[in-house]
Amino acid sequence: MIKSLSRVYEQFRKLPGIGSKTALRLAYHIIDMSGEEVAELARALVEAKKETRICARCFNLSDEELCEICRRPERDGRTICVVEQPQDVAALERGGKYGGVYHVLRGVLSPIDGVSPEQLKLRELVGRINDGNVREVIVATNSDIEGDATAVYIARLLKPLGVEVTRIAHGLPVGGDLEYADGLTLSLALENRRKM
Repeated sequence: MIKSLSRVYEQFRKLPGIGSKTALRLAYHIIDMSGEEVAELARALVEAKKETRICARCFNLSDEELCEICRRPERDGRTICVVEQPQDVAALERGGKYGGVYHVLRGVLSPIDGVSPEQLKLRELVGRINDGNVREVIVATNSDIEGDATAVYIARLLKPLGVEVTRIAHGLPVGGDLEYADGLTLSLALENRRKM
């Protein structure tokens, strides 16, 4: 592989979720693009990096001091949904059912990776609860060891503050077949069942 193509390939390989085949496919695609298309892509990347900042209230991505969700007066500030990363906010917003606000931890507890409570936005979460009329905190961390440990830590941290702490339900995806679901997913689906 020629040196310039190899450098493009290596940059794509650094991105999360991009394997060798995809990185190579993207590198070849970039080479096949017109010079103007490549320049526009490069400008978009540089501008996004330059103009994107962290919301001063919820730590979501924003282009202003407060993100679009925190600026909306119709959002219910009495309910805060705690998520791991900004992309989790985007995923929940796609569902279109949640009308509260968010708090982005910017990670999860992970002693193996050296991530302690002090490195997450937990102090700021407590501050938001102390400053406002928050009634419920919904913990929407991933259903893995780190996400579950973080959820338990948050519940214990917030219990003395008198706010209700709930955890999102985990279970079968819409349209999922029982025969393909793993045992833990089925167990959670049964555990989080509701009346009909």
